[in-house]
Amino acid sequence: MSSVAVPFYQRRHKHFDQSYRNIQTRYVLEEYAARKAASRQAAYYESSGLGKTTCRLCARRARTLAHEAIQESRKRTHEQKSHASEEKRIRFASELSALEKEIHTARHHAREHLDRLAIQRMVEENMALERHAIEESISRAPEILVRLRSHTVWEKMSVSLCFTVQGFPTPVVQWYKNEELITPASDPAKYRIESKYGVHVLHINRADFDDSATYSAVATNVHGQASTNCAVIVRRFRGDEEPHPAGIMPFHLPLSYDVCFTHIDVQFLEKFGVTFGTEGETLTLKCSMLITPDLKRLRPRAEWYRDDVLIKDSKWTKLYFGEGQAALSFTHLNKDDEGLYTLRMVTKGGVSEYSAYLFVRDADALIAGAPGAPMDVKCHDANRDYVIVTWKPPNTTSESPVIGYFVDKCEVGLENWVQCNDAPVKICKYPVTGLYEGRSYIFRVRAVNSAGISRPSRVSEPVAALDPVDLERTQTIHVDEGRKIVISKDDLEGDIQIPGPPTNVHASEISKTYVVLSWDPPVPRGREPLTYFIEKSMVGSGSWQRVNAQVAVKSPRYAVFDLAEGKSYVFRVLSANKHGISDPSEITDPIQPQDTIVVPSAPGRVVATRNTKTSVVVQWDKPKHEEDLYGYYIDYSVVGSNHWEPSNHKPIKYNRFVVHGLETGEQYVFRVKAVNAVGFSENSQESEAITVQAALTCPSYPHGITLLNCDGHSMTLGWKAPKYSGGSPILGYYMDKREANHQNWHEVNSSLITRTIYTVEDLTEDAFYEFKVAAANLVGIGQPSDPSEHFKCKAWTMPEPG
Repeated sequence: MSSVAVPFYQRRHKHFDQSYRNIQTRYVLEEYAARKAASRQAAYYESSGLGKTTCRLCARRARTLAHEAIQESRKRTHEQKSHASEEKRIRFASELSALEKEIHTARHHAREHLDRLAIQRMVEENMALERHAIEESISRAPEILVRLRSHTVWEKMSVSLCFTVQGFPTPVVQWYKNEELITPASDPAKYRIESKYGVHVLHINRADFDDSATYSAVATNVHGQASTNCAVIVRRFRGDEEPHPAGIMPFHLPLSYDVCFTHIDVQFLEKFGVTFGTEGETLTLKCSMLITPDLKRLRPRAEWYRDDVLIKDSKWTKLYFGEGQAALSFTHLNKDDEGLYTLRMVTKGGVSEYSAYLFVRDADALIAGAPGAPMDVKCHDANRDYVIVTWKPPNTTSESPVIGYFVDKCEVGLENWVQCNDAPVKICKYPVTGLYEGRSYIFRVRAVNSAGISRPSRVSEPVAALDPVDLERTQTIHVDEGRKIVISKDDLEGDIQIPGPPTNVHASEISKTYVVLSWDPPVPRGREPLTYFIEKSMVGSGSWQRVNAQVAVKSPRYAVFDLAEGKSYVFRVLSANKHGISDPSEITDPIQPQDTIVVPSAPGRVVATRNTKTSVVVQWDKPKHEEDLYGYYIDYSVVGSNHWEPSNHKPIKYNRFVVHGLETGEQYVFRVKAVNAVGFSENSQESEAITVQAALTCPSYPHGITLLNCDGHSMTLGWKAPKYSGGSPILGYYMDKREANHQNWHEVNSSLITRTIYTVEDLTEDAFYEFKVAAANLVGIGQPSDPSEHFKCKAWTMPEPG
């Protein structure tokens, strides 16, 4: 590869373009190139031998030629430069012209875009104004066009409840079962909700007996609400009923056979006894039984009761019955669960039951010395934005007295608890305001004493912030051929502009710290939703002060706080809608904040008697003023210890209680105190000391009276001994008889029957008789048995068995 010599000005650069150099540099380079060309020509002459023989004239001529060549080269370079400069100028001019044209076009497009934006903005503003005007003209509260219809179905069938509603903005619909909010997410297999084109449907899949309830739907928007309800009755299959209408019975189902048994006997084998638990624990009450005959089609029904209140499946309690066992499980014990539990086995032939008491102690306090948690939190008088919460106070035997309570609320579906009262409320009742209409809430309560705050109580049942009067604002008009039309009373009242003043303003509840005012809405009230403003005036001041200046009240009742103690006030209420405010209502009578409920007086004399080896029966006289009592608390103490323990942790309503969990042979004393919403009474006087020992009682009743033989003039009867002898051997039995359709019973024997078989003489042939038997021991005669069946006095002609 031949190497080419590179000039010095090209060795130090990465490119060979000379357009970047200035004029002076270019001139130096051209001079250098011309001299180098001349030196090359001179070297050519010398190499060819011309230099040796030429004269000076020739050398001058050569130099002249070289100079002319240089000049020619310069001229050629200058022409090239002029031509390049002209091309550059032309190119620059054309680029400048294109740039100016591009700028002009961009300015034109920008102006057009700005004009379009201005027009679009103006159109949107006009459309927003027109839309607002149209929405104002078509805005209306929800209106039910097609109401819900009641259904009666068989078990395992599906039910669809549907209704049609219109309103603007589009109403939000919520479904309720017996005033409890239905949430499909909690049970997606049971409920499904659909909403399309104003038609709202609630699907209930495979309805069972517990789905029998009143279902209601509430449609709500900013202008008001409307509701409709219906009843769903789920019929349970019985032996003489058809689960399907005649004619559509599936042909492959087997027909039911007549059952010859008319009586089912239930015998309890293993029973749950008196049980002690602690808050927060899990616990199960079990009872195994023998069912005779055990038929799948005619099984008894197991029912659990707490203090005579039927228990159903819930978040806290789970029921089970099957394989000869009935069980009641508690997922999280609370003092609300304390009470007398009764298992009832219901059959067509009667009811068999068994009962035992469940005690639930307080859990360890979060702060030493803090009281136990309140219990039995309930909601009353719920409305659009208001509800009254009540509860029962805990028993404070060893702790310092309770000085107040805090009430917390939480919207259903959230976990954000909000404290309702800033200062502790001293009575067990508090009106909660500021609820949002159409939403559901739960509540809990905490007790406070000098040591600290207790654990929170069990939450209340959900309550919806709705006006119950709205469900009644419908009227049914009967037309011909049995047809009827259901319309809203708002349609009959017409369009009311400014509403009238409320009526019947009065104090429904008076306390030392607040007064609850109630009133009736104006009539007619009109279609527009109403709000209320409350004004108060101290008697003698002559000036009125608006109580709820910041927030309008939607419910026809309101709790007024911040009242001076010992001062009297008068109140008045104004109603308002979007058209204006009414005149004030009539002024109430003077109202003075004070506690209308006082602390109860102490119970009277307390008497303790023996019961079993570990229990004592305690009875006491009721206090003189027992109105509004929640119940009683019983405490016990070992003689000489001066240390008191609570017997029950939930108030009982009766003046008799069986204290369990005592030590046999130990001596105890007892005391009782009454409790109401204000607080506790003074402790009663202590009972006399009693030693815990089993007591003797009368025996229970015999059972199973059976006819063993009859000769037409006498009957031989047999029966079973009582299940409980009363702690003493049974000495014998007394029997009574009466003829069928007669009212009076007649004594059969005057002396004791020592066996469980007896022959009754002097009977009328072909007459029907019934008998009852009572057992006796050392203490006395017990309760008689249930009357026997009607036995016919007719001689048995069949041969006796071998």
